[in-house]
Amino acid sequence: MFTHVMVGAKDIEASKTFYDAVLGAIGVPAGQFDPKGRVFYRTKTGAFGITKPIDGNEACHANGGTIGFACMGPEQAKAFHDAGVANGGKSIEDPPGWRQGAAGRIYLAYLRDPAGNKICAAHREPKA
Repeated sequence: MFTHVMVGAKDIEASKTFYDAVLGAIGVPAGQFDPKGRVFYRTKTGAFGITKPIDGNEACHANGGTIGFACMGPEQAKAFHDAGVANGGKSIEDPPGWRQGAAGRIYLAYLRDPAGNKICAAHREPKA
């Protein structure tokens, strides 16, 4: 459905350090700078980018917005979370763990990145 997701950041280097750690925990290679100073993380299924806003205004997070990253298991989601906390992120909402919802059980781990963007590591329990 999506080709890419881009978030704004005031401090690109701090955000790159954070995302290199959290995305590295789920097997995504380190981000690469493009000629415009943006950082991109590319996989077979899409790209995630970090940029200073092109309109020159301050970067801000989307109030009510969350970007979810798929994980292979709860251990990978927890590693994503822990790497984020160790690299400038902030643990938010409930601690990482299993939640029951209409779609079944899902392991969730929420963070704010250094720019305040809300992200989540998620692993859906396979249906029996």
